[in-house]
Amino acid sequence: MNIGAFARRGLVSVRMLRHYDAIGLLRPAHVDPVSGYRFYRADQLARLNRIIALKDLGLTLVQVRAILDEQVGVAELRGMLRLRQAELAATIAADTARLARVHARLRAIEGEGHMPTDDVLIKRLTAVRVAELVATAASYAPEDVGPVVSALFDDLVDRLARAGVTPTGPAVAYYTDAAQGAGTISVHAALPVAAGPDSHPDLTFVDLPEVPAAATLVHRGSMDEVAPCGQALAAWIDAHGYQAVGYPRELYLACPPHAPERWVTELQEPILKK
Repeated sequence: MNIGAFARRGLVSVRMLRHYDAIGLLRPAHVDPVSGYRFYRADQLARLNRIIALKDLGLTLVQVRAILDEQVGVAELRGMLRLRQAELAATIAADTARLARVHARLRAIEGEGHMPTDDVLIKRLTAVRVAELVATAASYAPEDVGPVVSALFDDLVDRLARAGVTPTGPAVAYYTDAAQGAGTISVHAALPVAAGPDSHPDLTFVDLPEVPAAATLVHRGSMDEVAPCGQALAAWIDAHGYQAVGYPRELYLACPPHAPERWVTELQEPILKK
């Protein structure tokens, strides 16, 4: 077939085929000595497929040629492609998460001084007995906290089910300074329980103390986008003559699975008058 037909079958450009010919990577099966037209055989598509696949792995054309000259087998090539596929998927996921964080931070910037705080309420938080699990996160950044919180709650729900303990209310998360310092934080994932044994091989039961006064504001949507709401609450506390004390809590009022945009979370910040 002529070079145009071969390019169509191989889903590449004629220009690319000419370049591969020039560097000796994929020679035509025949070149007309009079016209200079290039002609290819159908079985050369196999080599072309390998060239494109290896190039998409991020290899240089020099490396591609070296590999092809060593006649890499189909099984080995498949393994290389699957590894690259996993790497690309991880890169896409990381870039997507990074874009979401940029969007959330932009919302926080655009909402500075404009976030409605009419719904801020001061309320007393009653003492509650909870079963909790604790793990360390590198920082308060959503990309550090989110995976830790999610894994803790999944584990906690499983452990409670195995222990035959039924939660009596919505989940609570709160954060304390990690013992090892260095800017890390301890993430506490907790579920209220009616009662619990003093000790259990898989669970820790603690009593969250009463908070006489907490400034609260409801955030609707993914916790990856909580920054504008949290910063608005902090601004309200400062503007109304209060100061934050103790550790803030997050009360998860609604958490539809696989739909973080429909989550409803009450931010709770213990306060005192300045």
